[in-house]
Amino acid sequence: MNTIQTKPLSNKLLFIMATAIAATAANLYYNQPLIPSIGESLRLSESVLGFIPSASQIGYAMAIFFISPLGDVMNRKTVIRNLSITLVIALLGVYFAPNFGILVAATFVVGLGANITQQLLPLGSSLATPENKGKVVATLMTGLTTGILLSRTLSGFIAEHFGWRSVFLTAAVIAAIIGVVLHVYLPSNKPTAKLKYNQLLASMFTLVKTKPLLREAAFVGALWFAAFNAMWATIAIHVMEEPFSLSVQQVGLLGFVGAAGIFGAKIAGKWADKIGARKVMTVSISLVLVSFVVLALGQNNMVVLCIGIVLLDLGVFGSQIPNQVRVFSVDVNAQSRANAIYMLFYYIGASAGSALGVSVISKFGWTGLTIFGFALAAIALLFHISKKSK
Repeated sequence: MNTIQTKPLSNKLLFIMATAIAATAANLYYNQPLIPSIGESLRLSESVLGFIPSASQIGYAMAIFFISPLGDVMNRKTVIRNLSITLVIALLGVYFAPNFGILVAATFVVGLGANITQQLLPLGSSLATPENKGKVVATLMTGLTTGILLSRTLSGFIAEHFGWRSVFLTAAVIAAIIGVVLHVYLPSNKPTAKLKYNQLLASMFTLVKTKPLLREAAFVGALWFAAFNAMWATIAIHVMEEPFSLSVQQVGLLGFVGAAGIFGAKIAGKWADKIGARKVMTVSISLVLVSFVVLALGQNNMVVLCIGIVLLDLGVFGSQIPNQVRVFSVDVNAQSRANAIYMLFYYIGASAGSALGVSVISKFGWTGLTIFGFALAAIALLFHISKKSK
């Protein structure tokens, strides 16, 4: 093992870690339902709005590559403490941002600070026993799912009553509290890896080269998460126009609809142990494919649109759990690096999906957006079923 456990992974500690993951991951998605409001406030053209959600995803992807691997050679508790400080400062930067340039820069740093999630996931996996590893990963990923889905509801509610900037002030306070709690309760770990930083980064390329399962997991995950973010980055633009004309708070409530993904994550974690990760992923990716057909049919019908959102979130997070378990099994002594590679691709996909999604909907409307998402999901499914890995 790459860590020495100093405290048992009790239910209390697992709950704290899952809650911290939820609160931290939310910072990457608070801005999605706020895009029209931010654009109006800063007088931005629609052509540049996609860079706002994309900036946090790019920052997150950069942190995954350059910061996540440190968990294999440093005390993760120390890394998490420094990331917490960074996150609080960045969120305050977004709150005070006077123009587009500073806003995007601060949003990028928010993505860097949110790497806390990618330190907690491998830490939880390393503290788990072989018998409960699937359960632990499912619980932590349920926290991630909850943070992603409910972030939009919280930001929409706060923005409706106090303005979009207040969302990020609230997030800074939450991040500070979470940082203190983690510093108090997280166990210290003593990594056995003795690599220098440049060797650490170079070893990630070796993992990509020698682990075909890791390559498959990363590529497929990037595709379905690109589709997911393309939809969520543009849903506010679509439903705030005719015939729906929703307010920003009402847009945020769509996060509750997407909360079905939480159940998808729990069910997937359970069935992955029973019938195998591969079969669960095939079914889940198929749901993503079907969801974009339903979303297209629901262009002017809120009920059908909501059904499409439910299917999309069930499919994405139902795929994520078994895929994550496969990644952590690639090399028990390089869990942070394997997870970093996987999540790097995952959030590159998210960033591309967000930026391209806004561009697609501005040029081709909701129909074009759903075709774009369908195509990404179709490629992911075809690639997945063509492979023989478990």
